[in-house]
Amino acid sequence: MNAERNSVTNSPSGYWVVIPAYNEAATIRDVASGALRQMSNVIVVNDGSTDGTEQALAGLAVIVLKNPTNGGKAASLWLGFQYGLERGAMGVITLDGDGQHAPEDISKLVAEARRFPDHLIIGARRRDQRRAAFWRYGANCIADFWISWAAGAPFEDSQSGFRVYPESLLRRVKSQHGKARSFVFESEVLIEATHLGYRSTAISIDAWHRPGARPSYFRPTLDIVRITLMIAWKLLSRGMHPAGLYRTLTDRSPRLDMRNECEQSPSRVRLKPPLL
Repeated sequence: MNAERNSVTNSPSGYWVVIPAYNEAATIRDVASGALRQMSNVIVVNDGSTDGTEQALAGLAVIVLKNPTNGGKAASLWLGFQYGLERGAMGVITLDGDGQHAPEDISKLVAEARRFPDHLIIGARRRDQRRAAFWRYGANCIADFWISWAAGAPFEDSQSGFRVYPESLLRRVKSQHGKARSFVFESEVLIEATHLGYRSTAISIDAWHRPGARPSYFRPTLDIVRITLMIAWKLLSRGMHPAGLYRTLTDRSPRLDMRNECEQSPSRVRLKPPLL
């Protein structure tokens, strides 16, 4: 691990921001600058970028962690988690470096985290915005269903990378984080967190497409297969978890809350503890 920080005092506690970045030169400065206006401890994990991502951060008071080669999103998140935890972070906020998440919404997620300590907070993208990408929205809804079944609690926008992870969860979760787990890790953490007894809360956020943002690195065929295999193993290991399916089908509160998301800012989703 290689770390740099540009002229800012390192506060020993509080919430830290982790932004994984692989070839995000076009957007990373705006994202990191916005995060700095919300939190003093901001980490950008440069995941072997070759496009000048790190140079785009010049002069910003951010910590830059470096992967010598591209290790994937999961590995980058894990590296940032460990760095923050070692320095007393009480929670870690994650958001993507491509600009789809508004850093200004960090304050909403942190306010929710302070109200509900030891909850995993998800920034759920507004449905009307997600529906603009029809096929991706459909895939996300399918993922929500299967992940909710495996977890035993319903999730809204399980594929959102804008989250707050409590410190206690990050110290307990044991999900794999190699390159092959890049887009599996965030789904698996939701399942593992619920099995460990953690509750989750989702609040409505806006999702943006910033000019110059690169195409998604998500590979629909390969990454969906990997996520599906992970979920299948979780279900099979729990005898298909019928209690989880029942709860997913009968507990409609998350979807009812999100229905009024345009009128309520933020709208909240309380996830009940799993039936173990």
